[in-house]
Amino acid sequence: MTVCGTSPRHETMTFHSILSPGAPDGVANERTDQPEFFVDLNLDQIVAGITAGKDEYNLTPFFYVSLHDIDSIRYRHEIMQDVENAGVAGSIRSFAARMHEMREHLARSEKLHYQRQKERWFLEAVDVYCAAVTGLVKDLSAAEVGSRGLLAFREYVTGYAASESFTALAQQTQKLAIVLSEVHYCVLINGSRVQVRKFEGERDYSLDVEATFERFKQGSVKAYDFSFRESPEMNHIEENILDLVAKVYPDVFSDIEIYSASNRNYMDAAVAVFDREIQFYVSYLEYIARFKRVWLSFCYPLIVRECKAVFSDRGFDLALAGKLLGEHATPVCNDFRLAGRERIIVVSGPNQGGKTTFARMFGQLHYLAGLGCPVPGTRAQLFLFDNLFTHFEREENMSNLRGKLQDDLIRIKQILDRATADSIIIMNEIFTSTALQDAIALSKSIASKLMDLDLLCVWVTFIDELASLGEQTVSIVSTVVPENPAQRTYEIVRRPADGLSYALSIAEKYRLTYTMIKERTGS
Repeated sequence: MTVCGTSPRHETMTFHSILSPGAPDGVANERTDQPEFFVDLNLDQIVAGITAGKDEYNLTPFFYVSLHDIDSIRYRHEIMQDVENAGVAGSIRSFAARMHEMREHLARSEKLHYQRQKERWFLEAVDVYCAAVTGLVKDLSAAEVGSRGLLAFREYVTGYAASESFTALAQQTQKLAIVLSEVHYCVLINGSRVQVRKFEGERDYSLDVEATFERFKQGSVKAYDFSFRESPEMNHIEENILDLVAKVYPDVFSDIEIYSASNRNYMDAAVAVFDREIQFYVSYLEYIARFKRVWLSFCYPLIVRECKAVFSDRGFDLALAGKLLGEHATPVCNDFRLAGRERIIVVSGPNQGGKTTFARMFGQLHYLAGLGCPVPGTRAQLFLFDNLFTHFEREENMSNLRGKLQDDLIRIKQILDRATADSIIIMNEIFTSTALQDAIALSKSIASKLMDLDLLCVWVTFIDELASLGEQTVSIVSTVVPENPAQRTYEIVRRPADGLSYALSIAEKYRLTYTMIKERTGS
């Protein structure tokens, strides 16, 4: 059999990326370092949960890059909705399982030291790859696909599977596998001398031996069956025997050697990219499925760019929900809505009432929407931002010789210098280390700059005055149970600030709350 090298690239059409409608190099943009705001918004926990068990695909870089055009987000929405279809999901799972098996064969081939054994595992890897491609074409042809991305890839992979290069690769692989399966030989051992020759139809004398001794069998007897130790590595005796077999069948083993050397780049680049990128959708849908099982809702948000009227119904903090699920609990869902000139949500209320969780939810929803993913909630309209900034309270860093107030001011100035009208800023409890009047003056100055920029902002604060600075500010308050003000509801409602949050924080700071006084007085 003559074996020629093949180039499996399908030249009649191109396919860029299942993550982006216009990635020029076939791979969507990705970055290795997580964005600065990830830890503040607990997005690092969310991405860790999404990518758990998917290490072979290196998915985290895909979750570090948000999209900046609405068409790319719609492109991902379409694919995500296709992958939600059981038929499409099944075809992708089957393809992924075969490609995983292929990689395992390749990895084993790389680890082995005996060349003939490496070539056999390589042949097996290519065989599994060909089965993966042909199986995917068959499954996708039968599945209901409506997205631009999967329609384009289905057309591409169908053409690739029918191409001369791929069919030649598949035929050569199958022929070599058949030829190898027909290699039969005998090993003759005489003392330390080992001889190998072709199998010529000799009888299997083990059957004769069993038949001879069967007549002497009486009742139940002890079984002395044993199995040989299975090892991926061949020992030196097996290697020498196989070298002798290769001399008996020189054409077969020469063909395998040529095949292995000629087909090192057998995998099509677009198929390899698809194998990795499609897991972006699979992993996210698998992650949110466990929340849906406890009746938490997700929706595909409407993304807006020309206006800043944003809202979310029944949204929740996805990172917190993940923790609560482990405790057999579910998060409290909340709404928000901005309309007209409204830009800044000022969140006030008692401590530990869910204010920071609400701020994180706002940031998470916008970031996940910017990835083209479904977001927590029953309905949402979100803004396509250019940058997302966070300013959360930090422990004082003694190494930079700056006080906490100075550090807050430097950090917020760096944010304001970089922010544009299309940015989102989320601030949580800044200026807590200074006197109230100073905090009010500094906060109003920053709020003025935010309003001049006309950007979207969520500001968690104990300064109620910020909620009534103008038509751009909106007041929302974390609530308590009316009959028991110490019990939090974790519901955040739109209403004027009540002026109690700062008084409570001062009382807690100086241990003057009712409970603390009772503890000290023993009453």
